[in-house]
Amino acid sequence: MDEGLSTRDKLVTVAARLFRQKGYHGTGIAEVLAQAGVPKGSLYHHFPNGKEDLAQAAAEWTAAMLVRVVEDAFTPAVEFRAGATTFCHKLAKLFDLSDSADSCPIQALIFDGPDGAAFRAQAATLFDRLIGAVARQGERLGLEADAAREAAETLLIAVEGGWTLARARRSSDVLRSIPARLYG
Repeated sequence: MDEGLSTRDKLVTVAARLFRQKGYHGTGIAEVLAQAGVPKGSLYHHFPNGKEDLAQAAAEWTAAMLVRVVEDAFTPAVEFRAGATTFCHKLAKLFDLSDSADSCPIQALIFDGPDGAAFRAQAATLFDRLIGAVARQGERLGLEADAAREAAETLLIAVEGGWTLARARRSSDVLRSIPARLYG
């Protein structure tokens, strides 16, 4: 574990990885604490509602990381397709660096968690944040606002389905193939 991270950040990053690998219900607090190398009191100090708060924080952290991936992919692009292609290739690299059985980083945290309005609302907010990040890049690259939003949603829909198929096939090539399938 990176000693430069705060206790809270250690808990969040370890939890994000474990939730992605094992799902919300398959991840125990004791395992998170052991891998983060922090005492139990630290969890409740930073996350008063325990595992639920930690999962929501891990989902927020994951969404912020994915927005940075969007920005890194699209910033040098001169057209939407080029940014989308780089984005899909970066996601394929993330897939390759993880266990190919890992769930989509946000989906595993939110949809596998407790069946509650707060988790569903957070999922909608996080996906809207990602769609918004892609749409802003589309507008920067010359798409009208409505077209940019539609292109962003289409890309995220494709990526979400692509991640699932990549898991089933255990191949990141599915993610790399998305731009050609979407844009010809």
